[in-house]
Parts: sequence; C-alpha cells; structure tokens
Amino acid sequence: MYRFSVTIAADKNWINREKSSTLQLMKPSKQNRNLFSRRSFGGIAAFGAAALANTNARAQNRDASVSLRILCYNIHYGQGNDGKSDIPRIAAVIKQLNPDLVALQEIDVHVARSGRIHELRMLAEETGMAGRFGPTQHYQGGLYGNGILSKLPFHDVHIQPLPYTEATPTAATYPRAAVAAIVEAANGKRLRFISTHFQHASFEEDRFAEAKAINDHFAADDPANDTMGPEAAKLPTILAGDLNAVPGSPPIVELQKKWHFAVEDDPVPSSPSKAPKNRIDFILHRLSDPVKVTTHYVVDEKVASDHNPVFAEVEIH
Repeated sequence: MYRFSVTIAADKNWINREKSSTLQLMKPSKQNRNLFSRRSFGGIAAFGAAALANTNARAQNRDASVSLRILCYNIHYGQGNDGKSDIPRIAAVIKQLNPDLVALQEIDVHVARSGRIHELRMLAEETGMAGRFGPTQHYQGGLYGNGILSKLPFHDVHIQPLPYTEATPTAATYPRAAVAAIVEAANGKRLRFISTHFQHASFEEDRFAEAKAINDHFAADDPANDTMGPEAAKLPTILAGDLNAVPGSPPIVELQKKWHFAVEDDPVPSSPSKAPKNRIDFILHRLSDPVKVTTHYVVDEKVASDHNPVFAEVEIH
C-alpha cells in the first residue's frame, strides 16, 4: 500500500519563499509638484530610455548560455567509513569541487545519532553557500531528509512527497520526497534544481512508483500539470539524487522517458564508496530542456561518506 507523507519544518528559515513587494503610487504634495512640471519631462524621458536600455541588456544576458557546476552527494548523515561523524569533512569535499548547486541526501537536523546538530546549516556555513532543507520524516527527536546548497539566489522552494510502502515489523521502509528550488544564475536566467532519494533495499515497486511520480510532477507533457505550476514547468530543470537503482533497471528506464542521464557508457559505480560496485547516484536533465552536459564523473572519495559524490558541468542555453 502506497502512502504519501510530508513533514512541515518548524523552522521557517529552512524553507523560504521570497515575497514580492507592492509599489504604492502616492499623490505629490504641493512642495513637490514641480517635480512633475514640463521642465522635468526631459529628465524623465532620459531616465525611461536608460531603464529601457538596461532592461534590454538584462534580456540579452538571459538569452546567453550559462555554465553551472552540479554535485550530487549522499552524505550518510555525516558519518564516514571510519565511523566518525564529521560535517566539516563533508564540507571540505564539497568546497574542493567548487559546485554552484549541490543535491544532498541523508541529512540529519537535530537528530540524536548525529549530536543534535543542524547539518544543513553547518554545511551552508562551512561552504559559504545558501541551504534549503526538505525533511521527509521525524527521526530520533529531529528531522531527516534531503537538501540543496546553492551559490545562486533562491526564488521558490517546494517539497514534493513521493509514494512509498509503509513499513512493517519485518520490512523497514522510509518516507520519500523531492525538494525542488527555483534559483537564478548570474545572467538572470532561472532554472529549477531538484534533490531526491528513492526507496532502498528490495523495494523495486516503490522506486518505480517514485520515478513515475517524478515524471508526473516535474516533467509532465502539459505544463499546467507541473506540481510547481506552468511557469516553473518552462524552466530548465536538473534532477540529482540517490535513486537506489542501477542503469537498465525499471525505475531508470521509466525516468529515461523524460530525462537524460549524465552517465558513462560503462557506468562508473558510486556506492559503496569504500569499494564501489553499483552506480545508483545520478545527475539528470529533462530531454526537452536546452541543457548540454559538458563534463561528468564520479569523485573517488572513500572516507567522508558511504557514497561517492557525482559531479557534472552543464551549459544551459
């Protein structure tokens, strides 16, 4: 039986939506009516021309391509293969790769096993990036889930629950979700970035249902059916996550209907990091988007987490 679940974060700083301001037009006072005299029309016209030129320049910048460095990293709640919990070590791995956007999985926030720390906030501080947390469940007195780090300004954040089978006394499963953010590149071009984590172990039916849900919510044929609305549907969209599925498996084949995988012809394994056997961590973009992958590889990092990071550089046209 599938169940949909989402946890609302208590800390409003974990999920921020920028609010638009309202411009109020005020009636001029007698003292300032001269500002609206005929003599001021020339200055107003010049200002208008300059503003129009600035607008045109910004539009041209948005039309130009932008290159972005993308990282996908399951951090195993900060615990390395040496048994030590070390968030600064995770941050050092991220900083060395210098990404613009990072999709994170297995983040603890105020969870007992990781010392009640806010791991995403610590990673943001250590890397100098902004962070957004997408909780999927309560765990040991705190929250656990996915996250995004970004050098680009955030404009919107959405948590999308994904289907999963409820746990039983003999089978452990976990709620699953995707956290999606709209960000803005330096040239003003906006894009959507998504971090997700599919069901683990032998629950292939969950992973297939989650892959189908990703397609339905973020790659629908009709933009009106996009979970974040038709305007968000028009934005170039990059998805990254621990899919717990290998190339050629049903969940991956389902995603390939809508997404291009940045993966080698002979996929390099990403997990477990100590002795990698399976490629289960991926960076993708929608087939319909003007995105070109220029570089991609699995980072050989055997200690910081039980997963290797996956890196890609993309051009968005």
